[in-house]
Amino acid sequence: MTETITPSNELDEKYHGLTADQIEQLGAELDAIRQRVIADLGEDDAAYLRKVVTTQRKMEIAGRALFYLPVVGWLPAVACLGVSKILDNMEIGHNVMHGQYDFLGDPAFNSRMFDWDTVCPGEQWKYSHNYIHHTFTNIVGKDRDVGYGILRMDPDQKWHPYYLGNPLYAFLLMTFFEWGVALHDLEVENIVSGKRTLADNKPLYPGLMRKIRRQAVKDYLLFPALTGPLFPLTFAGNAVANLVRNVWAFNIIFCGHFPSGVASFSEAETENETRGHWYLRQMLGSANITGGKLFHVMSGNLSHQIEHHLFPDLPARRYPEIAAEVQEICERYGLPYNTGRLSKQLFSVFKKICRYALPGGTPDAAPVRGPGSVTEDSLAA
Repeated sequence: MTETITPSNELDEKYHGLTADQIEQLGAELDAIRQRVIADLGEDDAAYLRKVVTTQRKMEIAGRALFYLPVVGWLPAVACLGVSKILDNMEIGHNVMHGQYDFLGDPAFNSRMFDWDTVCPGEQWKYSHNYIHHTFTNIVGKDRDVGYGILRMDPDQKWHPYYLGNPLYAFLLMTFFEWGVALHDLEVENIVSGKRTLADNKPLYPGLMRKIRRQAVKDYLLFPALTGPLFPLTFAGNAVANLVRNVWAFNIIFCGHFPSGVASFSEAETENETRGHWYLRQMLGSANITGGKLFHVMSGNLSHQIEHHLFPDLPARRYPEIAAEVQEICERYGLPYNTGRLSKQLFSVFKKICRYALPGGTPDAAPVRGPGSVTEDSLAA
């Protein structure tokens, strides 16, 4: 039987009282999981990725073809194209650009060469996401994904009357999510505050405009034009497919980062951070979503956000197989393993969006569970 580790009170309550030695022991256990998975990577992972890519391409071809069937084919076309765009962004693009499949040595799936079907240039996304977000996860003032420069999602973000529009801004960000991601690197909020100038963004403009032009021509000119007199229907169908992808991606990503119980951190709290502390911050600053196999695939396995933040460079298809092990480690160290149904996590996210629209706003109470305790939601994972 695995020994339960009882936390002490030597560190801040936010770290659940774990001592420095216990945190490093936690890190060593997680390092061991990572090394074990890396040693096991091989043909099964390659076959899985190629299968998903084949499915994505078939769905896109089906969607494009169905637009030639007036009226009766429009809804199936939008559905197929929407699924194609979700797979391309979530299970393929996001994961490939994290370097999860660099071990294959295949240029088609190399993180430095791959780009995805969205208006955000891959190179810019890799800087803001792979480096900034995954290095400084949930550190208020350093991780710009905390609110995306648009929303107030944490009580440590200073309130301003602007944030009264939090619910509206969230709705608009959800609707135009690919555009929000594309413009993220421009740091518009820092330009407004004077911390950044328009000149600082000059190196970003060529790549951004090139990618926007390519996507706009493809979705709103070329493919609609190929359907001749059905141009308006195809144009609208492409727009709706992009909307479906935007709404889905926004909800999955926000449910992994902002539901009740997810912790945030200050720069002072993370000074001189060790690898063990980094792991602990990822566990406390993330949340999972329960669901079936298809749900996990369609989410790019970001439904396992805890595992993704711990191991961003491991193939996401491996997260479900190590999730139970990560959960057991959390329980043994007396740490929360924040997981729940999509409806539950989504409700808490939108409650937080509304709460932080107003001055003040109390911090979330982290779900503290004693060692060995198990909730109904955690069993569902």
